[in-house]
Amino acid sequence: MVKYVLKRILWMIFIVLAVAFVIFTVTYLTPGDPAQLLLGDNATKEEVEALRATLGLDKSYFAQLGEFYYKTFIKFDFGTSWYYKVSVTDEMITRLPRTVGMGLASIILANLIGIPLGIKAARKRGKWQDYGVIGASMVLVSLPGFWVAIIFVIIFAFTLNILPSHGIGGIQYYIIPVVVSAIGAAATTARQTRSAMLEVINADFVYTVRAKGQKENIIVRKHIIPNGIMPIITMMGNQCATVVAGSTIMERVFSIPGVGLYLLNGVSYRDYPIIRTTTLFFAIFSAVIILLVDLVYAWLDPRIKAQYSKGRR
Repeated sequence: MVKYVLKRILWMIFIVLAVAFVIFTVTYLTPGDPAQLLLGDNATKEEVEALRATLGLDKSYFAQLGEFYYKTFIKFDFGTSWYYKVSVTDEMITRLPRTVGMGLASIILANLIGIPLGIKAARKRGKWQDYGVIGASMVLVSLPGFWVAIIFVIIFAFTLNILPSHGIGGIQYYIIPVVVSAIGAAATTARQTRSAMLEVINADFVYTVRAKGQKENIIVRKHIIPNGIMPIITMMGNQCATVVAGSTIMERVFSIPGVGLYLLNGVSYRDYPIIRTTTLFFAIFSAVIILLVDLVYAWLDPRIKAQYSKGRR
């Protein structure tokens, strides 16, 4: 088991380093001069060259790449924003709780809604409850998140005037963004939970237990859910990465100063320290979630333990 954990951790580190390389290379090769953009069209050639030297843009590709890796992964120095003139690390510390908190709240809400609905649909396969869950989930998944967000703002902020439309403050400012983010995730959760439960419901051992006279609720709780939980765990891990990484849209619509909105601002001003740091954060967050899912999978699945204990992998 220790060998499995170490292998996954090393793989995660490799992925993060590879993503950092891609992020750096893409920003380096992107057409345009950030120094010219920061100074404006009226800046002289000498002023642009001086700023390029200050920002380190006059160095070669490999020199900049080496400096990026050294500062990021050795010194944990993410630099200073070229546009805002503020430490990127300080900004990330301020913005991270909003993005992660909103994302996790959305995931929790989505699973509290989606998993019970998926189980209900599987138990009532072929009946109106099943068709209702399938139909509703298909409709909700197809709706664009920004469109749903606008509809919610019109109804609850402008028409009913019971929730704020944008900004940050108390919990009430996050209700609409969290609910909107959870809608699509809950629909996906319901569909995938239904599929996972149906595979177990149709298994031979379930028919055997049912033939012995066990009550249906006990069968679901003790046999169907435990045996169908593995795909749901994988789905929840993917949701964490997707919802947090997709926070950019919600933060833009609701003017929430989180990591996603910070990334958009960085792209607008060609602010490489912001772009590279925020994108790397999303990559690291996704990699950590995938690692945790793998570890939970290994803990719950005795086959993985057996394979590593016997040295087969």
